[in-house]
Amino acid sequence: MAMNRVQFQKGLSLPDFLRRFGTEEQCATALESSRWPNGFQCPQCDGTRHSVLKCGSRKTFQCSHCRHQTSLIAGTLFQGTRLPLTLWFLAIYLISQAKTGLSALALSRQLGVSYPTAWRIHHKLMQSMLEREALCTLQGSVQADDAYLGGERSGGKPGRGSENKVPFVAAVSVDAQEHPVYARFTTIKGFAGPAVADWARTTLDKTCQVLTDGLPCFNGIADAGRGHAVIFSGGRKPRDLPQFSWINTVLGNLKASLSGAYHAFKFRKYAQHYLSTMTYRLNPSTLLMNLLRASINTGPKPKNYLRSVESSC
Repeated sequence: MAMNRVQFQKGLSLPDFLRRFGTEEQCATALESSRWPNGFQCPQCDGTRHSVLKCGSRKTFQCSHCRHQTSLIAGTLFQGTRLPLTLWFLAIYLISQAKTGLSALALSRQLGVSYPTAWRIHHKLMQSMLEREALCTLQGSVQADDAYLGGERSGGKPGRGSENKVPFVAAVSVDAQEHPVYARFTTIKGFAGPAVADWARTTLDKTCQVLTDGLPCFNGIADAGRGHAVIFSGGRKPRDLPQFSWINTVLGNLKASLSGAYHAFKFRKYAQHYLSTMTYRLNPSTLLMNLLRASINTGPKPKNYLRSVESSC
């Protein structure tokens, strides 16, 4: 049996992690080299000459040109935190290494912090994954399908009209050997042509050739100027067609991950966060340092921002 690239990708053992990032100084050094790989650069004037001021265990960098002062965590996801960097690094490690995802409740137990603290850490890191995944567009040959997140609400509408179901498009690009390259799960307002056209413009490269079933809304792909081919199932379900093997596989992995790690969350409010977490895990970017770099680039995300986040639905 062929080895699954994602399942068997090289990880970082816990002893190795603790050797590399077990102290506050080690974490600060890693954060500094990730934020400024070519050396310090002033966020105010781009100057490189600087002096370092120490207050306790935290460093303050002062630009020699404009005298602007900045800390190592200023302007990053960690801005304003009172938690040690060792705890943040451990959270990043646990989330990036978890095979099927990690809930905030499980994270609170493993970190030894309260649930509200773990929830904020969890959602901040999910925001980093979301923003990073949003930068990636699918290229080449792509398989796409319609899907829903969530179940029926007691006393509500059944089936696709359920108020608790969030529609999203699942898509995976494949190479010439039909091996998966990259996956995206993207929430949309509904399965109508204009909504799918908007999805195609933001998610697909102009050179894409997209394969879907005969659902009429997918005609929006061609309306967006992307190549589109249709496989008519002849009464069979798309999951029974070999042309959709990889999209069915990633949707199966998504279902298993969500049901195994997350038993309940506000589907309409946080759907894209959880979907982006799953694609981040599926795609070749789950190493600790990649998530650290994403956290640096995300910028500050206070609690009020996390609470007010709404999906596109």
